[in-house]
Amino acid sequence: MAGRYPEIEPYEHGMLDVGDGNLVYWESCGNPAGKPAVVLHGGPGSGCTTGARRYLDPGAYRVILFDQRGCGRSTPHASDPRTGLASNTTPHLLADMELLRRHLEVDRWLLFGSSWGSVLGLAYAERHPERVSEMVLGGIATGRRAETELLTRGLGRLFPEAWARFRDGVPAADRGGDLADAYHRLLGDPDPAVRAKAARDWCDWEVAIVPTSPPNPRYERPAFRLAFARIVTHYWRHGSWLEEGALLEGAAALTGIPGTLVQGSLDLGNLLGTPWELNHAWPGSELVLVDDAGHDHGHPGIVEALVAATDRFADRPAAPRWAAGPRGATPETRV
Repeated sequence: MAGRYPEIEPYEHGMLDVGDGNLVYWESCGNPAGKPAVVLHGGPGSGCTTGARRYLDPGAYRVILFDQRGCGRSTPHASDPRTGLASNTTPHLLADMELLRRHLEVDRWLLFGSSWGSVLGLAYAERHPERVSEMVLGGIATGRRAETELLTRGLGRLFPEAWARFRDGVPAADRGGDLADAYHRLLGDPDPAVRAKAARDWCDWEVAIVPTSPPNPRYERPAFRLAFARIVTHYWRHGSWLEEGALLEGAAALTGIPGTLVQGSLDLGNLLGTPWELNHAWPGSELVLVDDAGHDHGHPGIVEALVAATDRFADRPAAPRWAAGPRGATPETRV
């Protein structure tokens, strides 16, 4: 079974001024003359990791990574309660991607993203299809409120004890409403102890709903917890600034863009059927189901499927996008 490529260091990096007082960290790895690919991290608010560099062949790709506003190495950081989030929205992130693409003099790039990264990738590709060569997405999400409602409330039926703790982390008056909104208010409380407890409670629930994966050590870092929880609740309480179902409804705009969707068969996001809906709405996409894997991007089967997809696209001859005719969704495969 093929694993990820060996560890690699960037050959260049920088801080891009994207406006609104924000500096976005970016880096390039691999082959400077290779096929451009951009990695879109999850969360929102997770930041890129060194492991994210390793899903693409460094000899074939120019691998570009960046930390989205407010997280990772970007500044100002959302772990500082003085950092406002008004200019941290999906439209802002899409504009940041275009600014970075132009800054690095990239014409078209492959989009690689998982979880929230798949949402951001779909939104970007539907807005700028002429700038996308291919897409490789995992842990599929489309930014629907139904998806975030599943994650904050629906999964309580599967994890009743953990969910009761999560629900009880907010005031009793807020427990019947939007839990992301209630937690976001706690994360903005003047009392640092209140903020810290809310961040811990939110992240404990994030761990509980991915039982197929060991807890990520990043959740033990207070600064990560606070920034992540602030950003993700900020996005979810606003519906990620997307009309409900808009990315699925707009998937016809992806016609001619080859894409591979990699999904664990035990990923609890499957309860809404999102991967299958996207596969059938996106002409030219392929759905790869990985048995015995959940929402775990480090699972050997998930890694193998993601690397196989980027390897395949690295070898695909470049062709004008308009040369590719409409294609129906490829039947799902299993690995």
